[in-house]
Amino acid sequence: MIQPQSFLGRVAILWRGDDAHGKPSPETSRFKAVFAALADVGVDAEPVVYENDVLEAVRAQLVNLDGVLVWVNPIHEGRNRAKLDALLREVASRGVWVSAHPDVILKMGTKEVLHRTRMMSWGCDTALYRTAEEMRSELSSRLVAGPRVIKRNRGNGGQGVWKVELLPGARNRPMIRVLDATKDASEEVPVEEFLERCVEYFEDGCVIDQPFQARLGQGVVRCYMAGDRCAGFGHHKVKALVEDPAARAEAGPRLYTSNADARFQHLRRLMEDEWIPQLTSLLDMARTDLPMIWDADFMLGPLRGDGTDTYVLCEINVSSVFPIPDEAPAEIARRVADRLESKL
Repeated sequence: MIQPQSFLGRVAILWRGDDAHGKPSPETSRFKAVFAALADVGVDAEPVVYENDVLEAVRAQLVNLDGVLVWVNPIHEGRNRAKLDALLREVASRGVWVSAHPDVILKMGTKEVLHRTRMMSWGCDTALYRTAEEMRSELSSRLVAGPRVIKRNRGNGGQGVWKVELLPGARNRPMIRVLDATKDASEEVPVEEFLERCVEYFEDGCVIDQPFQARLGQGVVRCYMAGDRCAGFGHHKVKALVEDPAARAEAGPRLYTSNADARFQHLRRLMEDEWIPQLTSLLDMARTDLPMIWDADFMLGPLRGDGTDTYVLCEINVSSVFPIPDEAPAEIARRVADRLESKL
């Protein structure tokens, strides 16, 4: 173990779990590598397992710490983060550093970021619908140009994500083929029926509409970030929204590599040197507001004239980024140490 030069502070690592009434152990939790990396740089990390019914106990613990690193999905088994986010805003107002702060999640961790950053070189022809009426009046005309992907503003695990393709048919009752990202088979339904399925999504503020990327079957690259620095990569062939049987047969688990992976150095340079400055400017954020761990998923876009890849942003994950590459905990710890040192 590397001996830290000095004690920098105390932070919580907070996650949701059914063992909220037990005493969590850093050594046996899935975050044990993060706990160890923080200890190596002089940060004392405490485990906090959150559920709504222990909110008061969690508040009492957090207000006495310097910061909290939060890993909680926005939607999980019918539960959301409403009460937790209110608590995190409260403790942040009392001087506790929160990563990721709920307001930062709203800026960069929802699908709306795809529309706000559509003019960046990771962007594409992205539409945003604020109401079901907007979606009803505009979706069909966009489908004429080719398949689209519809995404609810908040979600995880493919929930509320659909590939939608217009079918030839009678104009008085247009039909579409829809594929739910969580399912294996598509179905053919009237446009109006699909629109009714999406009505509940507007409770999250908006629905996002992107063109389907033809190279999706070749895989998705996940760029893991610790603040404004790349912490590693994940790459995998996906089944979600892929209908070609050969491509689906190649789908497999995500494989993790370090930030030195030669295959992704162009992507790393784009993230650190070009896209992070543009993102923080567009979202009116300071670089220090960037979460200690977050990721951006990229699909392969059209090939350039010289045969090199382009990348299209699929989503940014901020609320609960795990698992992570083996090299990421040390990068997270370095960024946490920098943040705490800046407050000393």
